[in-house]
Amino acid sequence: MRIIRLKEVMDLTGLARSTVYKLIAAEIFPKSISLGERCVGWLESEVHDWILHKVNERDQMVNKST
Repeated sequence: MRIIRLKEVMDLTGLARSTVYKLIAAEIFPKSISLGERCVGWLESEVHDWILHKVNERDQMVNKST
């Protein structure tokens, strides 16, 4: 199990910082884990699962249109 910081989350997803937090507020993106007073991280596996979910959504949309 690995905890990643915001920069890596942004690199993995291609999302901007504000978008990550907007999706968290909408309960669409994995919540961060508090690592200290001013430090948060995300479980890498949860971020990867979110990415896979987005790929599956895309694939379902492609299959519906064909």
